[in-house]
Amino acid sequence: MTKILIAEDDQDIRELIVLTLQFNGFEVRSANDGARAWEMAQQEPFDLIILDVRMPRMTGYEVCRRLRDSDTLRDTPVVFLSAKGQEQEIQEGFDAGGNHYILKPFAPEALARTIHEVLAEAASN
Repeated sequence: MTKILIAEDDQDIRELIVLTLQFNGFEVRSANDGARAWEMAQQEPFDLIILDVRMPRMTGYEVCRRLRDSDTLRDTPVVFLSAKGQEQEIQEGFDAGGNHYILKPFAPEALARTIHEVLAEAASN
């Protein structure tokens, strides 16, 4: 089963994402801040990591940069979530090493579709 880590500080959004992904057949773990997500990523393997951009203790961008600097985690696909849709914010996500950027609010079906696409692309590389 595909295992996904979601890091989102807003509890309602985090729960929506967890339920959406579980409904779509994924095994899901969650963290409520960036530092906890980084710790979890080092402790167990994930097939994909979803990171909110703005979180306490460590931003999603910082987590992604750490993942990309890690020999064992650098190839893990990363999808950013953010309410910030300015081109500069999106570009910063890609510069940090993100594979995709989803703007909030999002439709649960669109999130699931994007996750499937990113996983398929990662599998073909």
